[in-house]
Order: sequence, then C-alpha cells, then structure tokens
Amino acid sequence: MGATKNTSIYIAFLRGINVGGHHKLPMAELRKEFEAMSFRNITTLLNSGNVIFEALSSEESELAEQITARLEKVFHFPVPTIVVNADSIVELLQNDPFKDEILTKESRGYVSFLQQKPVANLQLPWISEDKSLKILHATDQHICSFLDLSKTKTPEAMNVIEKFYGKHMTTRNWNTVKRIGDTLRVKN
Repeated sequence: MGATKNTSIYIAFLRGINVGGHHKLPMAELRKEFEAMSFRNITTLLNSGNVIFEALSSEESELAEQITARLEKVFHFPVPTIVVNADSIVELLQNDPFKDEILTKESRGYVSFLQQKPVANLQLPWISEDKSLKILHATDQHICSFLDLSKTKTPEAMNVIEKFYGKHMTTRNWNTVKRIGDTLRVKN
C-alpha cells in the first residue's frame, strides 16, 4: 500500500451511524475528528461510516478503541468501530468470495467485519433451511454471506449470522467493499 515509513493504511468501519435519522454523524465532522487524532490522508466513503486513513502502524484493536472513545466523547452516543488493515481488504477483494454467486437486484453479497475472533465452528458453506442465506467464508476478521431475497421476503440474515458469530460486528454490502478497494487503488 502507499503508506509512508512506519505508517499503515487502515479502514475504520463505524456501526450504526446515519441510519433512519438516528445517530447523525456528518462526514466532514468525522474527518475533522480523525485529523484531531493525528491520522492522515483521510477519506470517507458513503454516509454509512467507512473511513480510509493512514496512521502510525498499530494494532487494529487499539485504533478501534481510540476512535470509539473519541467519537462517543465528541458526539455523545456510542459509535462502535472496527478497524481493518487495508492489506486485508485488498486480499479479500483478490480472493472474491462471491465469484461463484450470481449477484442480481434480488441478491446481495455481504461482508461482516468482526471485532473479535469468532467462536463459531460452522461447516462452510452453510446454507439456511429455506436456501435464502449462505455463509460462504469466515476468517478471524470477517464473514462473507450471500442473501437471495427472491427466496424469502423477510431477510433475517443478520439475526442468523449474529446467532452464530455474536453481535460485535458491522456489515457492508460487497459493492461498498469493492468501492473501498477502488479508493485504495487511487490512493496508491
């Protein structure tokens, strides 16, 4: 990646902001707070809390704790944050866990980024009884799932995934992850 000496590029995934008019967090203010934490080359993507930034090389969990604490102090509501090294995103995109799935307007690929190592030991791919949800791939950092809305009208996918992997995660559409990858390529 294009980081300078002793720094790395990270992506912060903020959970639960700007959803349904609740926990509003303008991207300009978010960038300002990242600058105040001495992060550099900050880019926000979409309004759902995706921040690409450069920081001194650190443990992702330490950066997440720092960002979470600062944002809660400044904005007065909890902003759970998961930080992932950009190299992990590049690798995920190169491996493309959805390459064998057909993504249509009625289907979605999702990546759930994990705050802690999962304890689930599912045989993958795991497929729901109604065949609407597939959990395709899981690592210590993320879970890749595929949802077919043509097979169900009640997408309870996150409830199922949380049942197996816990609630300490945040999920992004595969198109959002690809857009992050495109932005990382531009930054280099």
